[in-house]
Parts: sequence; structure tokens; C-alpha cells
Amino acid sequence: MPLKLVECVPNFSEGRDAGKIEQIAAEVEKARGVKLLDVAPDAHHNRTVLTFVGGPEPIKKASYNAIARAAEIIDMARHQGEHPRLGACDVCPFVPVENVTMSECITLANELASEVGEKLRIPVFLYGEAARFPERKDLASIRAGQYEGLQAKLKDRRWKPDYGPATFNKKTGATVIGAREF
Repeated sequence: MPLKLVECVPNFSEGRDAGKIEQIAAEVEKARGVKLLDVAPDAHHNRTVLTFVGGPEPIKKASYNAIARAAEIIDMARHQGEHPRLGACDVCPFVPVENVTMSECITLANELASEVGEKLRIPVFLYGEAARFPERKDLASIRAGQYEGLQAKLKDRRWKPDYGPATFNKKTGATVIGAREF
């Protein structure tokens, strides 16, 4: 059976506290079958982008663990930065790399979104190729209003999360999970 490879490029709303960034990255590094390729903190935007690759199941597990750690240690009510964002883990896209279809990445996005919504009680929107609604295909439309407008957005029935509660989580905000090409 050929090796399946998926890339994941989550953005976390922390780019200044090296200790917190290390904790999130450590969740990825300890996952078997996953290789952390890059950790790119940006203090000005107060965000960090991780890049890692692995098989579908290991990458889903590493993504969940990183999102769970971010939810524990990042307080969005205190977050300030220049980049548009909705939550502690702002966005988490899956990208097909080798012997993986976009359909498989969409399935991964849905499975991860379900788990994050159910277990962590974080509102999750699907975007990109995983979007269920045309207005959610574009990340910018989901981010419109940002964290500060999220509480009002969640009261609008058109913005009911795809997974998780339709209630405002002050500490974690919301997360956007999806599938896209490079």
C-alpha cells in the first residue's frame, strides 16, 4: 500500500510567548507518524503557524492534541494582535500531498471538527473544500467580525457552527477547520 501523506498548517493565536508556542509544537512532535516541518511565530501578528505532515490518522490526532493544548493555554479574551482571528486555534487546514485525495482531506476535516466541537466544546466552522455553505468556502468571510464580533455572529442562525456549540466561548473563541490545495 502506498504511503499517504497529508500536510496540516494550523494557525494559533500566540506569537509572543515562546513557552506556549513550544507546548503546542510539542503536541505535534510527540505524535507518532507525524513530522513537524516548521514553527513560524510572528510577534507583531501574535500568531504562530505550524507546518507538519503525516498519514491521515496520525495527522488528525496531532492536530486535535495541538488544538486541545492551545485551548488550555491561550486566553482569547486577553489576545491582541494584527492578524484577523477567531480563536486560540484560528484555522486548521488539511492539504493532500501524496496518495491522498481532496475527498479524504474533507473527511479528515469533518472528523476533526466533530471531535473538537464535541470534546472541547469549541464552535467549529468548516471552510475551503470542506465548506457546507458557499459563504463559508472563503476563510475571510468566516473571520469577518473577528473574535470581537463572534458572540453576535453565533446568535445569527445563518452562522450556526458546523460542529460544536452555537454559544460563545470567551476563552477559546471558535476554530475554522477545512481542506484546501497548497
